[in-house]
Amino acid sequence: MEKQISYRINSGTEFAFRNHADFCIGTGRMGLSLQQQYQEQLKLVQDQIGFSYIRGHGIFCDDMAVYQEYTDEAGNVRTEYNFTYLDMVMDAYQSLRIKPFLELGFMPQKMASGEQTVFYWKGNVTPPKNYQAWSDLVQAVLSHLMERYGKEEVVTWPVEVWNEPNLPGFWKNADKEEYFRLFQKTFDAVKMVDSRFLVGGPAICGVDDVNWLKSFLEFCQEQNLKPEFITRHHYMFDKPEQCGHYSYGALRNPSAALGELKISRDIIDSFDLFQGLPMHITEFNTSYSPDSPIHDTTVNAAYVAWLLSQMGDLCESYSYWTFGDIFEEKGVPFTPFHGGFGLVANGTIPKPTFWTFAFFKTLQGRCVHRSDELVVVENEDGSYCGTAWNLCLDQKKRILLNITLPVKEDGEYCVLTKTVDEFHGNPRKIWHDLGEPAWLSREEIQILKDGAQPAIHTETHFADASGISLNIKLEPWAVVWFQLKKINRRSDRGYDYLRGENPTPSRLQS
Repeated sequence: MEKQISYRINSGTEFAFRNHADFCIGTGRMGLSLQQQYQEQLKLVQDQIGFSYIRGHGIFCDDMAVYQEYTDEAGNVRTEYNFTYLDMVMDAYQSLRIKPFLELGFMPQKMASGEQTVFYWKGNVTPPKNYQAWSDLVQAVLSHLMERYGKEEVVTWPVEVWNEPNLPGFWKNADKEEYFRLFQKTFDAVKMVDSRFLVGGPAICGVDDVNWLKSFLEFCQEQNLKPEFITRHHYMFDKPEQCGHYSYGALRNPSAALGELKISRDIIDSFDLFQGLPMHITEFNTSYSPDSPIHDTTVNAAYVAWLLSQMGDLCESYSYWTFGDIFEEKGVPFTPFHGGFGLVANGTIPKPTFWTFAFFKTLQGRCVHRSDELVVVENEDGSYCGTAWNLCLDQKKRILLNITLPVKEDGEYCVLTKTVDEFHGNPRKIWHDLGEPAWLSREEIQILKDGAQPAIHTETHFADASGISLNIKLEPWAVVWFQLKKINRRSDRGYDYLRGENPTPSRLQS
């Protein structure tokens, strides 16, 4: 089945489009950044997309070894801090030109009031047994970072207090009052180091989120606390069904799912003290489980493309969870395509959604068109670039997209397209066709990397006053990037492109 859609873009047209796709990216716990494969995946992401911030769990977890205790000669328990691994992590981020969006958690075991943990790597999710010790830890870490990387730099690193405290798995009993106490103590501790730090929360997900957000803002208002931003998370999956190592579920209608963010925005703006306060989505994806095969698919890529085209209307930023598949919430994965959250599969293989972000990164000019399947921007030099996608919500059909663009002058133009669909830029299909090997050979890794690249197509058009008409074919769940740019051909002396591909018989005989 096919659906034909035509758009004529008129000169001077402008659409609102707040493109913050490259602001922040998620990661697994910070201790994983000590692995070589983690660094290789992050380097690929930074080289080809380039995010400004990175947010992850576990800065205070025991594998980072920051918080330490010892007993002195008099039998007194003393505190000391170890910044060895923290410095390694932050140095690596600095070298890759990315800043931390600091999520403060989880609780160091020796400081914790209980034994409850979350994930394969056992992050402690209980309150501190001594809030002064917690405040001292927060201040010691921030002070150390400022000494090492400079005050003017570190105060640009946002500080988020905890992760999803509205879930009893992430905060003991999902105790609101105890979280509010943690937030206030942390807020005060951070501001005592430097009042310029931006501090926010409550980092809630979509469970009882309306009640939690209202209660949080009421608490802040009563205590005369004004966080600089509000954070929440956003996932698009119905409750998944578990099958072996994997979880499967249905995607919600994206417009309806986006309505949840509108509710949060309205709640924030209903308080005079917090009206207009930035809202950061510090985690979003389709499924909320790191074993959902949808994450590796073109379906995910097209769905996320629609989200990236819309989320800036409501949010200051939206951080995809996560950049790579070095990730262990449910343990070490068994295969390279196991449904991990990452834009990059293990083996440093880009997935289709990687290209969705790479394509949106380029959409930085004046937006001249935005619709449910297309965003187009015009650059200062008169060129255009755009991203189109086929979100098959109702039925699976191909889209034939015709776009007519105005041009500033007659002449020859090049149209360049990059296509990701079922048969292009889709290493999961190649892996499946190879027999789904769990442990890839070097040769297989290279085949998958080669197959992960989008299909590139070029053609030339001659423009006149009517503009240039482009035809883009979007297979189901495809994402296509295009560029239209005027070319000034300057052939070398004696070079003939057509003659080069049609040698004369006498030349062949000789």
